[in-house]
Amino acid sequence: MGKKQKKPGAGKQKTERKTAKAEEKKARRDEKNISQEDDIDIILANIRKEEAKKKEVNVEENVPRPSPRCNCSVTVNPLKETELIIYGGEYYNGDKTFVYGDLYRYNAEKKEWKLISSPNSPPPRSAHQAVAWKNSLFIFGGEFTSPNQERFHHYKDFWCLDLNTNQWEQLQLKGSPSARSGHRMVLYKHKIVIFGGFYDTLREVRYYNDLHIFDLDDFKWQEIKPKLGSLWPSPRSGFQLLVYQDE
Repeated sequence: MGKKQKKPGAGKQKTERKTAKAEEKKARRDEKNISQEDDIDIILANIRKEEAKKKEVNVEENVPRPSPRCNCSVTVNPLKETELIIYGGEYYNGDKTFVYGDLYRYNAEKKEWKLISSPNSPPPRSAHQAVAWKNSLFIFGGEFTSPNQERFHHYKDFWCLDLNTNQWEQLQLKGSPSARSGHRMVLYKHKIVIFGGFYDTLREVRYYNDLHIFDLDDFKWQEIKPKLGSLWPSPRSGFQLLVYQDE
C-alpha cells in the first residue's frame, strides 16, 4: 500500500499547536518567576486585610490635593455642582507603579479638599469609569497593575457610593459586563451605558466592542447586540464617548 497522503494544511496546524503549547509553558514559567512584590493575589489580599480594619466613615477636612496620577475618575456631584469627586488612578515614578484607591471631594468655590475613608471600599484601581446619578456615584471595572508592571488584574465589579453618607456598596448583579479597563461609561436619562474596553493577561490582550446598559430604575443589566448588517464600531479602548440630546 502507498503512503497515506497528508491533508492540506495539516503540517501548519501541527506547528501552530506546538507553538501554542510552547507559549503556554513559557507563560507558566514566567508566572513562577514573578517576585512576591508583583504577586497581585498577595497584594490584593493584604489590601483586603487593611480594609477590614476600617469600622466607620472618616472625613479629613482641608487636606493637601491628591498626589500626581493619571487614569483616575473625576465626576461632578449632582447634588452640588461646585463639587468634584476624584477616585483612584495610578502613578509611575520611572521605577515603580502605584495604584490608588483613595476618594477625594473638592469644593471648587472654597478650593478645599476632603479625603474620605470608608469601610467596604473598592480595591485600588485605574482606567475605571464613574458616573453620578441623583445621590449616587457608580463605578465599574478598571485595572490593578503590579509595581513592576509584570502582572495586571482587571475588575468586573460594580460599586455605588452614597454621596450623602460616603458609604460604598458593591452591587452584585447578574448580566454585568466582563472584566475590563479602558472602557467608556456615560449616563443617558436613567440608564448607564458602557461600551468597549480591553482585557490583558500574560498570554493575550482582548479588545471589546460590546454595548451594555444598566437601568437605574430596576437595577438590571442588558447587553445590546448589533442587528445583522447594521453599522457597529470596531473593538477599542481609551476612546471618547458622550451623550448629546437623544444620541
